[in-house]
Amino acid sequence: MVDTHAHLGLCEPDDSALIAAAREAGVRRVLTVGLGEDSNPGAVELAEKHEEVYASVGRHPNGSTGFDQAAAEAIEELCAEQKVVAVGETGLDFYRDRADAEDQRRAFAAQIAIARRTRKPLVIHLRDPDGTEDAVTEAFATLEAEADGTDVILHCFSAAPSWAERAAERDWYCSFAGNLTYPKSDALREAARIVPDERILTETDSPFLAPQPVRGKPNEPANVVATAERLAEVRGTDYEKLERQIEANAARVFGW
Repeated sequence: MVDTHAHLGLCEPDDSALIAAAREAGVRRVLTVGLGEDSNPGAVELAEKHEEVYASVGRHPNGSTGFDQAAAEAIEELCAEQKVVAVGETGLDFYRDRADAEDQRRAFAAQIAIARRTRKPLVIHLRDPDGTEDAVTEAFATLEAEADGTDVILHCFSAAPSWAERAAERDWYCSFAGNLTYPKSDALREAARIVPDERILTETDSPFLAPQPVRGKPNEPANVVATAERLAEVRGTDYEKLERQIEANAARVFGW
């Protein structure tokens, strides 16, 4: 199995312990994701330190205040590093009031352009207040207009099933995290059934969103197995088949 989205720099155990536990659980690859210029270099360093680890670099929408040309250049410069395989996470977050919407839009557009120039996939964060779809609606429109020819990964997919259908029409990847396993996540499980085999991914979003068997504890890459097991049940397939499919999908999109 692979963990296609983690924040190793935010996890409580040291990185060597996290990777050892992941390896023991059968996790062969981990994508650690930077959140901004302060954490992107550390993500790259962890990727260079561990054979199993690769990095994505970007500016999270919640931290997009003050995003400027220098910030964009810093991200693009890191994209030249051998183990940097994606741009982001970027996108729109209207759930938390941590960054002005215009700052988010500016950072989002810049990172789409970086992904296009560097020919790397784009890791997308989307979150709306309950009962609204403003961020996902706007982000889909932006991606359709500006990210043509770029692979898109909808990280921690949490939108309505209809958005999974629209993503499938665009050949975008949908990645599911530990919230798929929560008792009240019926709509999310419905969305997970819709995603084509060739576009399904799974992740931990460590240290957040620990799956139900360890809910309430800090998450880590080894726990992606629990989410994948539930995902296999939801999709009506055996774990080994799903594991092979997800590993092939991740290898295709990230080139690792």
